[in-house]
Amino acid sequence: MTLPLVDGGAALLGVLLVPGAPRYPLVIALLAFGVIGLNRRARLYDSSFARGVLDELPAVCGRIGAGWAGVGVLSPLRPLPPVVLAAGFAVHCAAACAGRAVVHGRRTRRRRPDPALVVGPVAAARHVAAALLRQPGCGVRPVGVVGDAHALGVLALSGEGGPELPVLTTDQDARRAAIQNGVETVLVVGAATRVEKTALLRDLAAYGCVVWELDADAPSYGLGGRREGAGHLAGFPRRLLCPGRGRRRVGVGKRVLDMALSGSLLLLACPVLLVCATVLRVMDGPGVLFRQERIGKDGRPFTLLKFRTHRPASAHEAATRWSVANEHEMSRFCQFLRRTSLDELPQLWNVCRGDMSLVGPRPERPYFVAKFSQAYPGYRERHRMPTGITGLAQIHGLRGDTSIEDRCRFDNAYIDNWSLWQDICILARTAVLFVRPTGS
Repeated sequence: MTLPLVDGGAALLGVLLVPGAPRYPLVIALLAFGVIGLNRRARLYDSSFARGVLDELPAVCGRIGAGWAGVGVLSPLRPLPPVVLAAGFAVHCAAACAGRAVVHGRRTRRRRPDPALVVGPVAAARHVAAALLRQPGCGVRPVGVVGDAHALGVLALSGEGGPELPVLTTDQDARRAAIQNGVETVLVVGAATRVEKTALLRDLAAYGCVVWELDADAPSYGLGGRREGAGHLAGFPRRLLCPGRGRRRVGVGKRVLDMALSGSLLLLACPVLLVCATVLRVMDGPGVLFRQERIGKDGRPFTLLKFRTHRPASAHEAATRWSVANEHEMSRFCQFLRRTSLDELPQLWNVCRGDMSLVGPRPERPYFVAKFSQAYPGYRERHRMPTGITGLAQIHGLRGDTSIEDRCRFDNAYIDNWSLWQDICILARTAVLFVRPTGS
């Protein structure tokens, strides 16, 4: 959203310098939204492209010029002298380019290389991966190679200027690696690979990966030029096959909902949190909050917060003992917290921090993630989305000591059919079921 705001502000600045234009707010809106629409159509807001302000200067100024030409012909600004309109256009261009230079500079300083999978024949993939690892500034870091079935083990790139990379010989291994490493970029080496791996590439694109086709042959320039999505990556001609916008769109929508609701709920729940903490402190001594490592989106660990309803005998027990196995040892107040899910309220802070979401698959401990991933197909795929306090599985009664296979199926169905409205419906149904007795 930063670049559209920059373009909108630049349009406002340019129009305000034109005499009489501030009296026509519709003119300002028409120009701003027109330019933003043209830039969006030209993919000038796509963060998967590593651009500099000089690279996009002709495209940005050309679309600003088209916007000013349209406004000058169709609006009350038409009687103004061309010199005045040209001055407004120049100010608009200067402000847009300056703002974009600041945004691109901040992104370059903050951005880490995107994890990537290289798909293609092992020899060609090795060549491409080694070249990318020698150019960390290209914004892509290969984490694996999807190669032929007979190419097992790891791909040693130390002689090529990089570390060893795993060779993934099945589509299932490739999907698992994409989820575990948070892969956002897929590089397809050669047109033949694109045809052979159509199903895999379609799945990775659905997950949210940006899919590029690269030409690994040095003298080939067929993928460059001015075609949409064309360019180069570390000197290799590339062509965009799939923009893979789904994951970013989901992330923005969920994050806005999470921040709005979790912040409000934290404020409203402050008296309840205070009462629960006080009672636990009086009954059970210090340490009312329980902190435990859980696995979140893309397999990343985070520290989950809950009210302490049981004190494990050791760290090993806390990490490996099933959570409902000790319910009979709890005090009545702690059992009440479990049944009403009030022990989960501190997780609203995890949501505010961005560790998890309000709605999503429930996070589990690393020990059980590894155990369930081996026993239940598709369990790791639950980590394609942020984990949540509640989810589709939970509102169908799958909490506590219930079927992991069923939970896995509901969680993946939720991810595959995600929508913001579905999140709202799940939150509403959770609110209705909030006080019913359930396991945690």
